[in-house]
Amino acid sequence: MKKFTLAVITAFLCITAQAQKEIRIEDITSHVGDSVTVCAKVYGGIYLDRSNLTLLNVGGAYPNAPLTLVIRQREKFKEAPETFYKDKEVCITGKIVLYKEKPQIELYEERQIAVK
Repeated sequence: MKKFTLAVITAFLCITAQAQKEIRIEDITSHVGDSVTVCAKVYGGIYLDRSNLTLLNVGGAYPNAPLTLVIRQREKFKEAPETFYKDKEVCITGKIVLYKEKPQIELYEERQIAVK
């Protein structure tokens, strides 16, 4: 029984470690579909009132940002993300998906992004 429990715990830790691998912003397009942690500078952002979306440009200024962060529920953040994170180095954890051939990570809660 102890061996089985140890095997289950080991498998869980391996999956968890793999699910949050840290990558460089330059390698973002090679990890579409992966859950990662990436650290880079937020160059700017915008709140789209009509659609209640906040978009943050990471790793470069719009339209050349290698990564866009999408926030649909800004009420989960203590401060306005587009101003609070601007010009700060942050680490983001989430799943990379493509939207119109550009990588993005959706932030569901504030703990997915941390200022370095």
